[in-house]
Amino acid sequence: MPSSYFVQRYLAYALGGAALMLGHASHAADAVVYTSNTVQTIDTATDIAQKSAPDLKIQKVTSGTGALMKRIEAEAKNPLGDVVWGAGFGTMAAFKQNFEPYQSPEAKGIDPRFIGPNNLWAGTNAHVMIIMVNDKQLKGAEAPKTWSDLFDPKWKGKLIVGDPATSGSTYDQMYGLYQLFGQDGFNKLVANADISKSSAQIYKSVANGEYALGITMEYAAYAYIAGGQKEVRIVYPSEGAFVAPEAVAVIKNPKNGAASAHALYDVLLSKAVQEAELEQNFRRPTRSDIDVAKLTKLPNLQDIKVEATDPMKAAAEYETVIGAWKKATDAAGK
Repeated sequence: MPSSYFVQRYLAYALGGAALMLGHASHAADAVVYTSNTVQTIDTATDIAQKSAPDLKIQKVTSGTGALMKRIEAEAKNPLGDVVWGAGFGTMAAFKQNFEPYQSPEAKGIDPRFIGPNNLWAGTNAHVMIIMVNDKQLKGAEAPKTWSDLFDPKWKGKLIVGDPATSGSTYDQMYGLYQLFGQDGFNKLVANADISKSSAQIYKSVANGEYALGITMEYAAYAYIAGGQKEVRIVYPSEGAFVAPEAVAVIKNPKNGAASAHALYDVLLSKAVQEAELEQNFRRPTRSDIDVAKLTKLPNLQDIKVEATDPMKAAAEYETVIGAWKKATDAAGK
């Protein structure tokens, strides 16, 4: 059963996203994908699909992750989708009763840590959580090398972070920090940081020079580096970066049958799609046969120290972590 966190949060998302979704399932398709990904990310994959599986007609239904999960749950007796794509592993675990296992031939190229239990899902890309730095705003100070360096009072007012109660990516970041440093770490971090309700505001604010530092996702920071913004760089903290994969899964009893669902699933896991997503959208692949460092200026995952976190455990401990965060923000008057 979903944790209370997922139920409360996703019911709110579903109410906000229902109007967006209702007009979509009117024309025939060989495969219907429910996805919360960006237009650019979706278009990159479907462009590849047109070449690698030209007979596969793909219909896209887009909305927030929570709204899509509630829709899949509501349609359980008469599914209208085939595949869901873009949710984090913790979300997938909370709604696992709505998916059916599939061992894709493409899975042999996926790093085993990015395969879900009993082949219920597989990772299509992995977000690496990092420190984004604007060198111009350091004003001569040495950039942090560790997560714990962010606790130094010299960064007060120069650091921006998200709110784990309103952002899934921020929750992944703060769960990792809580795992490493506990309540004391939250207290020190919040004392220094400005907190944004929008995760997108983090990387935009650092890129714009409003802050020297921000905790964000690798791909978001790298977009500015790839765009030629020389003052922006990425720090992979020496304690270990946190990795949060996103998944694809076959919806139980898919509308257009298993063959169509499996064909689309295979495309989304394919090397061609994951390479294109990396080169065009900077989404780090979950495949171990893609040389990220050769295609970009990013390091390969095996060359990054990673602090392991369990997304299922992170979901189960949501109330504890958010409670600790609220205690820190209350103490700091934020």
